[in-house]
Amino acid sequence: MLTFQDVSKIYGGTKKAVENMTLEVEKGEFIVFIGPSGCGKTTTMKMINRLIEPTDGTISIEGENILDKDPVQLRREIGYVIQQIGLFPHMTIQENISLVPKLLKWPEDKRRKRAEELLSLVDMDTEYLNRFPHELSGGQQQRIGVLRALAADPPLILMDEPFGALDPITRDSLQEEFKKLQQSLGKTIVFVTHDMDEALKLADRIVIMRDGELVQVGTPDEIMRKPANEFVEQFIGKERLIQAQPNIQTVEQIMNHDPITITMEQTLAEAIQIMKNKRVDSLLVVDEQRKLQGYIDIEIIDQNHTKSTLVKEVVNSEIYSVEEGTLLRDSIHRILRKGIKNIPVVDNKQTLLGIVTRANLADIVYDTIWGEMDTTQSAG
Repeated sequence: MLTFQDVSKIYGGTKKAVENMTLEVEKGEFIVFIGPSGCGKTTTMKMINRLIEPTDGTISIEGENILDKDPVQLRREIGYVIQQIGLFPHMTIQENISLVPKLLKWPEDKRRKRAEELLSLVDMDTEYLNRFPHELSGGQQQRIGVLRALAADPPLILMDEPFGALDPITRDSLQEEFKKLQQSLGKTIVFVTHDMDEALKLADRIVIMRDGELVQVGTPDEIMRKPANEFVEQFIGKERLIQAQPNIQTVEQIMNHDPITITMEQTLAEAIQIMKNKRVDSLLVVDEQRKLQGYIDIEIIDQNHTKSTLVKEVVNSEIYSVEEGTLLRDSIHRILRKGIKNIPVVDNKQTLLGIVTRANLADIVYDTIWGEMDTTQSAG
């Protein structure tokens, strides 16, 4: 899909921003470039659509040298998303999304239909089409920025720290949303970030750069388990625990398969009794089909017991859950760094399958730190 062959970028005759880069990106692959400031990652990405011209070497897209193409036409064939979003304030959302299709002379009805299709991909109603950017939240504007890059159905999309300006909660949700979108559409993504957690979460392969050179290229697991050198180790951060248990990768491998639940129609008195019997302070709330609805805890009940009697009257539906198959490292980040007590695991229909708790993670750490010692002592 995308090939770099001995590519360099030199400024002022001597300073090499990128040096002798050789890399192949497969069709449908999500590649993340990461490294310290000034390492050459953004320069590398901008050379792909010729916002910066390479000094030496060859960059090819589907076998064609980009220097053989008209740069304007090249850019229209490549999606591009930046941190500043770049929506035009005087244009409606439909006009912003349809900008490239309009330049490509798509008819009006086809442009509107495409905009409607794209909005549905991110669960936004068609009523947004006639709004203006200032009427949307930051997260919604960034979604529109992504949709604009997808509008002409380009096979390749470049993304330069697209979520960096968002608040942490919006950023997390957009990362997950976009990864699912990329997997379903099969687009090839070149993504630049300075955030290792973001790289680990999104990438099929990570490209770590330093001083214009490739230091290591590999899957997140390969890089976590076998960092190329001390620089990579320090850049990753030794505290990331996923390397501790290479055989455990997804949430269902460690989740509790029998989480304590209550249904929407049960009473708060019943909830208290279940909590007392099970010695817990919160319950997952499910419906009759065992689809996750939210949670209640002792604090919610205490605040509402004088005016409510049923679980459905007080359930908190704002609950973070993950689908089966989610990489464990993402849940570790949530639980350890963001103070979440537990994470429900669901299928693609929101049916509750299990729960990952702090205790589950403690078991991993125990096995990692003490397991080998126990084995050694037993053998002795």
